[in-house]
Amino acid sequence: MSSAAAPLPPVTTQIPARLDRLPWSRFHLLVAVALGITWVLDGLEVTIVGAVSAVLEDKRTLGLSPEEIGAVASFYLAGAVLGALLFGWLTDRLGRKRMFYITLATYLAGVALSALAWDFWSFAVFRALTGAGIGGEYAAINSAIDELMPGRLRGRIDLIINGSYWLGAAAGAAATVLLLDPAVLAVDVGWRIAFAIGAALGLLIMALRRFVPESPRWLVTHGRPAEAEAAVAAIERRVAADAGPLAPAAGALRVHPRHSFGFVLVMSAMFGRYRARSLLALALMLAQAFLYNALFFTYGLVLTRFHGVAPEATGIYLLPLAAGNFLGPLLLGRFFDTIGRRVMIAATYTLSAALLVLTGWLFAVGALDAATQTLAWCAIFFFASAAASAAYLTASEIFPLEVRALAIACYYALGTAAGGIVAPWLFGRLIGVGSRWYIFAGYAAAAILMAAAALVEWLIGVDAERRPLEEIAAPLSAE
Repeated sequence: MSSAAAPLPPVTTQIPARLDRLPWSRFHLLVAVALGITWVLDGLEVTIVGAVSAVLEDKRTLGLSPEEIGAVASFYLAGAVLGALLFGWLTDRLGRKRMFYITLATYLAGVALSALAWDFWSFAVFRALTGAGIGGEYAAINSAIDELMPGRLRGRIDLIINGSYWLGAAAGAAATVLLLDPAVLAVDVGWRIAFAIGAALGLLIMALRRFVPESPRWLVTHGRPAEAEAAVAAIERRVAADAGPLAPAAGALRVHPRHSFGFVLVMSAMFGRYRARSLLALALMLAQAFLYNALFFTYGLVLTRFHGVAPEATGIYLLPLAAGNFLGPLLLGRFFDTIGRRVMIAATYTLSAALLVLTGWLFAVGALDAATQTLAWCAIFFFASAAASAAYLTASEIFPLEVRALAIACYYALGTAAGGIVAPWLFGRLIGVGSRWYIFAGYAAAAILMAAAALVEWLIGVDAERRPLEEIAAPLSAE
């Protein structure tokens, strides 16, 4: 791992230019659906966890305390951190497509086992396994999306795909209204069925993944130019069948392929030459991880303890939140490709911070009820969802191809470890105290992190809109 493998003969290729000049087609839509549907399932499953948090306090279920519920969320995120690092490294070494199946299988195993949990520790361990799978998915999927989609559309597509998580969240919220109703299912049965359904749906995703090719960009830089050429030619035939004759590609890239790239070379690129970009990716990831994991892993507890919402009804209140979270990337996504990354990322982070402080203060003084609290959260997440999706987009497009998946994994892991793991535990403790002002202090901390990330983006952000990946960061193999 300490040195790079011996280089292969150099190759001059037009593969990046050929992929970037393609018009939008059914091929791109199929790839977006096959990869993005994982986020739908993740949204479904994570939402169920948030909705059942109050139910799991019931002695007839797992009998968890608020602190234990927060700790379970932290176990999930700790698993995601370890899974992201392991699978991210393997994704850069073994390819995007192979890891699709491994990470999804890990994720589905964790979801299925969660349905069989019998106490705090079993549930925590199974949630950690689930997190490991989803951490790996972030690296593999975001890498593939960026490398297969045309550069001029990359921003909006990436944001919408990451935002599709909230379609699953809406479905999960609606499902919990039925599954957690004690008049329909026994209190210790409904939440288990919810996890089992998620695992069953995940099997359908396995079938869709076979339509997604290996990244031709990855193939050509890892010494497999013939496979890369065949993959691009197949993509071009499918696109031409929809859109007609294709324009000629302009521009070529000369690379020195390797079967693998040494760990020292990878780390020196990320933390040496691209250290400013590393700071940028970390700031964006940390801030959004703290905000989202603080609010969404504990929103059910806030509704039940401070607004008197019945535990089985908390899913209803997530529906407008999910709508706001999905509409943000959907409606704002195109502006990340037109107005530009720097302005839009800084603006969405800043607006999220300002609205969070205002909402937190209104909550602390008792000016909100369950409905108005939800509407306020909805406004926050309209902007915060676009901001969070842009964090993943940024981490995936500002580093060289050979380290792309590992970069996503590292900054997802660091941001999640520093912000995400602490946030659910911290807010669980704050809610357990029972003071609205303590919770406001937590909201203020999240807002400060979001505002700081906005400043970092404005100062050192990368203007990556409508640019080829190889222009934003030249492949290490091009040197």
